[in-house]
Amino acid sequence: MPLSIQEGAALLTDVHRSIGSRILGQDDAIDDALAAFVARGHILIEGVPGTAKTLLARSLAAALGLKFGRIQFTPDLMPADVTGVSLYRAHTNSFEFQPGPVFTELLLADEINRAPAKTQSSLLEAMGERQVTVDGTSRPLDGAFTVIATQNPVEHEGTFPLPEAQLDRFLLKVVIGYPSAEAELAILELHEQGFDPEAGQKVPLLVPTLAPGQSRDVRALIDQVRVAPEVRQYISAITRATRDDPALSLGASPRATVAVMRVARAGAVLEGRDYVTPDDVKTRAIAALRHRITLAPEVEVEGRTADEVLASVLARTPTPA
Repeated sequence: MPLSIQEGAALLTDVHRSIGSRILGQDDAIDDALAAFVARGHILIEGVPGTAKTLLARSLAAALGLKFGRIQFTPDLMPADVTGVSLYRAHTNSFEFQPGPVFTELLLADEINRAPAKTQSSLLEAMGERQVTVDGTSRPLDGAFTVIATQNPVEHEGTFPLPEAQLDRFLLKVVIGYPSAEAELAILELHEQGFDPEAGQKVPLLVPTLAPGQSRDVRALIDQVRVAPEVRQYISAITRATRDDPALSLGASPRATVAVMRVARAGAVLEGRDYVTPDDVKTRAIAALRHRITLAPEVEVEGRTADEVLASVLARTPTPA
């Protein structure tokens, strides 16, 4: 029997609670990750080392009951290390395809900006079409295939900025900062009680978590969410305003407009509603757009950020009643 939106929202609340028991003080990041998954999108997580970026990806896979794979991106990583390679087998006098780590359900692309653009781009087809082409043969990926990529801030040494085409494949860019003082004290207490994510064991999660197949059912709920014409106009007004903003040299594309609507619909599912409100749009718009715009050079010199410019756009865009 198909899930109702209310049942799906309750399951996602349980998933959030499970992840939140191990990743403290990052509720907004967990919400964004769940919204992106429900919207069938990929996630880019940025933060300095030690802020639980990798742990969030591992915990999300465990809570959702998904097969987990990981690629540690390094400067010498080759595209074949991601997608796989055809090897010659003498005993059969033929080539046999050896799948790469991309053939999984949830893939952690750890420190993706440590690898050069050629290797980063090996994920473009997988993320855009959920398939990979090796030696002229296209091979489908799992229907649940999702990439969670992590990166250090681009100004850190030894990093390669992601090209615009790669960034555009991510539904959301989630920025993880330092936790509050209270959350950091709770982290110390959790570790004192024996929790150690670096011990090589599976991340312990609270129950209930999603049963096999339920992640697919939860994702299907987004198709039941309605978007009223005035909300669609509001989304379009936001993205179109970025194209005319003098603080930006590159505004949001039509694909970005669709991304805002998709993640707003997912946000409605998280709230147990079958319709999108303007608040759903406001809550996710910055995460959906911050990596799809480019600041004007003089604005960068002034020290303004993409988030500040987008907040200004949201503030001056009329909200439908």
